[in-house]
Amino acid sequence: MKIRSVQTQPVSIPTRPEFSIVSAAGEHRISRYVVVMVRTDEETAGIGEATVMPVWSGETQAGALAAIRDVLAPVLIGRDPLEIGALADAMDRVLIGNPFTKAALEMALLDLAGKILGAPAHVLLGGARRAPLIALKFSIGAFDPRAAAQVAETVAAQGLRAVKVKVGLNVDRDIARVEAVRSALGAAFPVAVDANGGWTESEALAAIPSLERLGVNALEQPLPRGDFFGCARLRQRTSIPLLLDESIFTARDALQAIRCDACDLISIYPGKNAGVRRSLEIAHLAAAAGLECVIGSNLEWEIASAAMVHLAVAIPNLAESVAHDIIGPLYHTRRVGVEPIAMQNGCAAVPSGPGLGVELDQAAIDGLEAGG
Repeated sequence: MKIRSVQTQPVSIPTRPEFSIVSAAGEHRISRYVVVMVRTDEETAGIGEATVMPVWSGETQAGALAAIRDVLAPVLIGRDPLEIGALADAMDRVLIGNPFTKAALEMALLDLAGKILGAPAHVLLGGARRAPLIALKFSIGAFDPRAAAQVAETVAAQGLRAVKVKVGLNVDRDIARVEAVRSALGAAFPVAVDANGGWTESEALAAIPSLERLGVNALEQPLPRGDFFGCARLRQRTSIPLLLDESIFTARDALQAIRCDACDLISIYPGKNAGVRRSLEIAHLAAAAGLECVIGSNLEWEIASAAMVHLAVAIPNLAESVAHDIIGPLYHTRRVGVEPIAMQNGCAAVPSGPGLGVELDQAAIDGLEAGG
């Protein structure tokens, strides 16, 4: 069996206006994807998804389409689709960076392998280590305090069991926003904050006493990406667990964070890490250092969200004290699966069936504006 073709389709879809993400990294009001299909000479196909955002990873739809067409597809076509590790290495040899683009192809290969072997994707990752329900937290944008509180009340009424609040723009307004959410949800509701690298070290230090008073259960990416030493100093000044996201794209990044004692938790997910298997490598590295992992998000659609759930049940060190960000489908006005990923009682369920367990509803994506 050989890979015969790699097909792509750009899709753009607006987020729900009441939930659109506003953060120190900018506004996320339109999600741009590239849907990928890898097909074999025996007509078996696997699907993947690139969630591209230039301010996050430097990738765009047009760039992802060109990279797949001109650089990555040529090293896959004609190869055995079950050689996922070797194919991922081959992609790394011909293209630097572009993690979400590479992850889309690796997802498609993992989906394809599961369909060929009749096994769910997490079985190919070593099997489930926990129950197939992953606790979720909803991300509340950097809105004014009243609007943030309203979003918090809405998602709590819908069954979400945890939230995180975007901060990192202005310390006083950030704290007012967190206070409003805490007041709306009560003292026992888990609330984290995410600065998206927007604070300076002095601003983070100024915010920490209030965040501790408000019972925040995780402080995500307080400083700009790569400032491991600054984060290590912050850890010495707070009891709030420090979670790194933007700082850790690769296993080398994770190793640097571990060496610097820069965090208590590491955010992983397939797009950012250039594939499910790369995320798994980081999880094992973190586990060896005694750290737990949280599944992060770039507002993935359902294909990548399925990959994230399979990853979550397979890693050895999934955090239990902080919930996870497999929430992209909740933010969008359209779904992509014939049977959408089940999200209920504040959890995402692992899809059943071989591969990723998502069947693409082509009619749902045809006609959507591709965007640029």
